[in-house]
Amino acid sequence: MKLRRRRLVWQLYPSFLFLILLLILTVSWFVLEEVRDFHYHQTSKDLRARTALVSEQLIGDIKEEQQLWLMNMVARLSESSATRITIVLADGRVLADSDEDPRYMDNHGQRPEILQAFAGETGVSTRFSNTLGQTLMYVALPIYQDDQLAGCVRSAMPLSDIDRTFQGIYWELLGGGVLIALLTAPLCWYLARRISRPLEQMTVGAQRFAQGDFAVTLEEAGSEESCRLAAAMNRMAVQLSGLIERETGQRAEIEAILGCMVEGLVAVDNDEQVIRMNKAAADLFEVAVDSQPERPIQEVIRQSELQHFVQRALAHEKPIEEELILPGPKQRYLHAQAAPLTGVGIERIGVLIVLHDLTRLRQLESVRRDFVANVSHELKTPITAIRGAVETLIDDDSSDPALKRFLEIIFKQNNRLNALVEDLLDLSRIEQGVIGNSWELQCVSLLPVLESARTACESLLAEKKIELKLFCSADLKARINAPLLEQAVINLLTNAIKYSDEAGRIVIEVAQLEEQVRIRVRDFGCGIEEEHLPRLFERFYRVDRARSRNLGGTGLGLAIVKHVAHAHRGEVTVASTPGEGSSFTILLPRRGE
Repeated sequence: MKLRRRRLVWQLYPSFLFLILLLILTVSWFVLEEVRDFHYHQTSKDLRARTALVSEQLIGDIKEEQQLWLMNMVARLSESSATRITIVLADGRVLADSDEDPRYMDNHGQRPEILQAFAGETGVSTRFSNTLGQTLMYVALPIYQDDQLAGCVRSAMPLSDIDRTFQGIYWELLGGGVLIALLTAPLCWYLARRISRPLEQMTVGAQRFAQGDFAVTLEEAGSEESCRLAAAMNRMAVQLSGLIERETGQRAEIEAILGCMVEGLVAVDNDEQVIRMNKAAADLFEVAVDSQPERPIQEVIRQSELQHFVQRALAHEKPIEEELILPGPKQRYLHAQAAPLTGVGIERIGVLIVLHDLTRLRQLESVRRDFVANVSHELKTPITAIRGAVETLIDDDSSDPALKRFLEIIFKQNNRLNALVEDLLDLSRIEQGVIGNSWELQCVSLLPVLESARTACESLLAEKKIELKLFCSADLKARINAPLLEQAVINLLTNAIKYSDEAGRIVIEVAQLEEQVRIRVRDFGCGIEEEHLPRLFERFYRVDRARSRNLGGTGLGLAIVKHVAHAHRGEVTVASTPGEGSSFTILLPRRGE
């Protein structure tokens, strides 16, 4: 159960009153005790003096035969001094007493003051008398006869008068203390409010600060500590206001940047719940921008391809990127990049996904491919017709030699145009297979594929007397499309043969790496300048255009190699040194072996 908390003023005010009352009563009690002890001490001195006077008068007269005289004497002395006087023999029997008949009194030999007197000392004791029914102070002195203890004389005085007097004073002091407490109550209230009011004002100010209102300024009043605390809170308000303004400005800038981004951005935590999504991503998936926070991505984006990509990204510690095809009435192509999202420190809290919409680009590429394929198909018929006509005219022996020379030029250019059309058709076919992901990959041995490529290039090798060495293990396998990979290797070999010297050497090396299979085709020809390497796999790019045309190249062979590598989820690289040769490497993933 939650305890009810009292305000500070209602804690201080009663405390002040209680402390004042306690202080008054404590001081009063201490003073009264001192005064009462003083009265007791004075009473004790008075009793000693009276007892000493009586003792001097009784020296030599303590005898049982004089009991009557002694009783009359103690009665007379008691009446004149208002003191009870008792004479006790050495055996403890009471010989005479001013207030009681000795015959009916107990033996006093064990009374404390009597024992002290019998011991030769002045006996003093304060106790309640059963005989008289009140508290008395006793003083006893020994009496000697012939240097022998004959007994003692004891004087007693009641303390009831003193106690009654002081009891009355006690009640008067208590009443006075209560009266003083009541009179000082306003002062206590003032002091309590003086202490609590600055704290209450600071509490109100702190609540205003918590609500974001930093315009309020706390009054620096009260004690030094309160002033210092108020000043510190005012400085804190100024600093917090500045920090919040900067944070708000930065947040607004981030919101503006995210809102203006063309790329879709989705932040997902480790539990696959959407943390943040910008407008581009919301428009891409046709959801409201503010509807996704703290909801599973499966509920926000109902696209299994993207959901699986998020799961793969969360399973990786490094950034990943993939191209996604989202099915639907309007098929979409997305290039997705994911990177770990870290919080304070290095702890990963999720992943950040950036989505590039490639749909329009893929549509344009599809139009381009269809156009190239259609044009290439349309060109094949006239090219074939021209070739047939030219071959017929060349075979006619009656033709004019000059005409025959021109016909051979036409035939050569026709063959070159036919090769260009064939390469365009091959490239279009490969691109369609890569984008549609329709190429069937099988786990097969690489050696037969490479042997077949070497066989296809034997005539070119023999023409330039080039030696081809193949290093490949017979049991080395990979997931490939054999015809595609063979075409890529043929293109690399053809390229190496064209740029190799007569009687040169070409090497094909196949190696199994940790996660990839490496196919390297190396020649020892003229090599390529470094400035041309980044663009070497572009369509129709030529290092030396005049020489390439003379060698019969179309400018599409290496572009076909690149697309074949991508069809296998791999890549192709090149390294070259002018004057020493070039090395082309195809890297294929080993997964699925």
